[in-house]
Amino acid sequence: MRSRADLHGYQDRAVEFIKEHRRVALFLDLGLGKTLTTLTALTDMIDSCMASKVLVIAPLRVANSVWAQEAKNWSHTQHLKVSVCTGPEKRRRMALHKEADIYVINRENVPWLVKLYGEKWPFDTMIVDESSSFKSASSQRFKAIKKVLPYVNNIVLLTGTPSPNGLLDLWSQAYLVDFGNALGKTMSVYKQRFFTPDYMGYKFALNEGAEEAIHKLMRPFTLSMEAKDYLDLPDRIDLYHGVDLSPKELDAYKEFEKNLFLELDDGQVIEAMTAAVLANKLLQNSGGAVYTDEHKNWSELHAHKLDALEELVELNEGENILVAYNYKSDLERLKKRFPEAVVLDQSQETIDRWNRKEISMLLAHPQSASMGINLQHGGSIIVWFSLVWSLEYYQQFNGRLHRQGQAVPVRIIHLVSNGTIDERVISVLGDKGATQKSLLNALK
Repeated sequence: MRSRADLHGYQDRAVEFIKEHRRVALFLDLGLGKTLTTLTALTDMIDSCMASKVLVIAPLRVANSVWAQEAKNWSHTQHLKVSVCTGPEKRRRMALHKEADIYVINRENVPWLVKLYGEKWPFDTMIVDESSSFKSASSQRFKAIKKVLPYVNNIVLLTGTPSPNGLLDLWSQAYLVDFGNALGKTMSVYKQRFFTPDYMGYKFALNEGAEEAIHKLMRPFTLSMEAKDYLDLPDRIDLYHGVDLSPKELDAYKEFEKNLFLELDDGQVIEAMTAAVLANKLLQNSGGAVYTDEHKNWSELHAHKLDALEELVELNEGENILVAYNYKSDLERLKKRFPEAVVLDQSQETIDRWNRKEISMLLAHPQSASMGINLQHGGSIIVWFSLVWSLEYYQQFNGRLHRQGQAVPVRIIHLVSNGTIDERVISVLGDKGATQKSLLNALK
């Protein structure tokens, strides 16, 4: 198990920044370990009585898995008791009544939580994970959290994209930290001070010198770090985002794996007669859709990976994303969920548009995009929506962005359905001897 000694120097710096200022905004790139950094700071603050009851507000998937799991992975944080307060109201209430150091709730339930406690707000410390989701001053979640700010002694905002749509996005986040002392008590004051509206009053342009002034005002409580400045080795960051199936879905998956047949809700039965067929069907299942015949008709089982990808798009607003899919069923579902996405075809114009950064999401099959295509100028994020067992396709596809000419570190994000064959695929892909045979052997 890793220990505090394994933290990077920049993480230690961020820990001390949190402890020294206590109301801070950490604008850290994806991959810099903001969760671990914050947990380390919380450990020190709880031990020194600077904090007693901590609330973490996070995207649903992050709330359900990341914080509790990360605390268990490190020797200096594993003693922290983390209670996940998501799901139906009854379950949320039970989780809130548990004795714990940290309570984690998804951002959609913030208004409910504020209404539940009101002036009896029990949390003296609040962590807002992906604070950019509170950038709208008119949103119900912001209005709710604003009511309880006077009861909070410590607050940490975490995001890698604090202003995806421009500096207007900063006001509400800054307000959460300092009650509007830096940028103004209201959004209107902020706009009047730093921006000039167009004649319709819908668009706002920064006044001369405003950008530098805003940065200067936020600097005392803000620590900003970019991956390219701190990640010396490697300049490729592999990230693994766990996706949870429901207990019912996971039970059905396990039964299919064990008995080689799966009965769908509509009565159709899917059989796997060989290990190779089983491996394919399990990969389809983990992705959310399974073919009911020879790769023509398919049935959707769940949409958890689609939800996870949608969340990644939101968290990386303004970034272009290259998405790897394995099955045509995945492609159809991706196109339906993300109508703005473009499919990589044989046209050079599509490649040129991507490299001109005119495409926000490019969908590509690893085999068709594995060799001879330069995509490094269009983006720096790859998301593996569905995995492949071909090491060659896997490495070559990653090389579309992670190659000479790429200006920033490449983040390769794998969507991994927990408890499924995805975990085994990731394991064998990490071995240079990964082949289809080794995967099939893992099934035995």
